[in-house]
Amino acid sequence: MAQFAALSAVTVAAEEEHNILAPAIYDWLLSLIIFLVLLVFVWKSVVPKLQKTLDERSEKIEGGIEQAQKAQAEASAALESYNAQLAEARVEAQQIRDDARAEGAQIVAELKAQATAEAQRISEQAQAQIEADRTSAFQQLKSEIGVLSVDLAGQVVGQSLSADDQAKAVVDRFLADLEKSDSDNQAGAK
Repeated sequence: MAQFAALSAVTVAAEEEHNILAPAIYDWLLSLIIFLVLLVFVWKSVVPKLQKTLDERSEKIEGGIEQAQKAQAEASAALESYNAQLAEARVEAQQIRDDARAEGAQIVAELKAQATAEAQRISEQAQAQIEADRTSAFQQLKSEIGVLSVDLAGQVVGQSLSADDQAKAVVDRFLADLEKSDSDNQAGAK
């Protein structure tokens, strides 16, 4: 038992020296070696792969930003081109409308002129027809009046005057006097 007591005294003495909050030096050394091995492993194999992945991602992001900027620039250029074409189309449409209005006005003026000329022509033809009809009617009336007046004069005188040239001359003179007085009346009315 004495041995046991000696061993217990050494254990107690060792335990008194050993503080629970401060690890032993061999624990420190072992932990330091493991840490350094892990540090070297991470530094040599994990960090380069991580750096490579980050670089690739950074390049993709920068490439995406550049592509987005190019696309935005192209879209802006396309928008400006579209706006310019739209403005040009509006100007052209306005020009077409103005030309159509001018052409329409010209067509209307031409049609009015044609209608006026046609109306004038029809009016002149109607006047000529009326004058021809009037002259014809006057000639027909003149001959009928001559026959009627000769018959009337023959009844008044009591003999037939239709064959007599002198009677015809009297009727013609009477009609001429009648025309003269009619034209004097029309001249005085104007």
